[in-house]
Amino acid sequence: MPSSPAPSCPSCRSAMQVHALPGNHGKPVELDLCFACQGMWIDPQENLKLSPAAVADLFKLLHEQRAAGHLPLAAKVHCPRCTGPLTQGFDVVRSGRYITYRCAKGHGRFSAFSSFMIEKGFVRLLTPAEINDIAQRVTVIHCNSCGAPVDLKKGHACVHCRSPLSLLDPTAVEKALQGYAHAVKATAPSAPAAVGVADALIMLERDRQRALREPGAQRSALLTSDASSNIDLWSIGIALVAAVLN
Repeated sequence: MPSSPAPSCPSCRSAMQVHALPGNHGKPVELDLCFACQGMWIDPQENLKLSPAAVADLFKLLHEQRAAGHLPLAAKVHCPRCTGPLTQGFDVVRSGRYITYRCAKGHGRFSAFSSFMIEKGFVRLLTPAEINDIAQRVTVIHCNSCGAPVDLKKGHACVHCRSPLSLLDPTAVEKALQGYAHAVKATAPSAPAAVGVADALIMLERDRQRALREPGAQRSALLTSDASSNIDLWSIGIALVAAVLN
């Protein structure tokens, strides 16, 4: 049982789910998660207290909740502790730039799941070649940071939050987990070619959508050309990572 009541999500205002994850020195860390908004509330220094095992547990939680609806973040997000407005900012790490929403009173910060993964080194940026290849098959993808649609024909970054397009993929995950001294069962694959990444993403997402529309139907790996299609790189990335961790 959580030691404190669940706070309201800074974006959708629904009650967040409190999950106790392994922390350093054996003391559990309670993270507040909103799967609908794909975001988490992090109390001061809380992210630094998570053990390597906690990060793997978090991946499994995200995979279990992969079918949850993805709501775009609200235009204004508020601190669940003091209800004051959160200020958007950027942090930069080796794996990229990510968005954070901080409380001016120091109560903590709200981060998208993808931002947390960038912070922890589990994400790599998509190359221009990969983005162009995806754009030949679909027009719109969802921004990992804010959930807004990104028209690949018009640009390679989110026009709303300016986040670059990134992918949570098994190679980056395994390298990061090794950096955390956490063993994984699978061996890292070689660096994927641009077309291979794009094809894998589209095939996985189209198969998932087809299975949802036609339960029990045999899946097909054939790609179709549909300019109105859109994909969620985050959901696909979680599925790819789950295959590494399981």
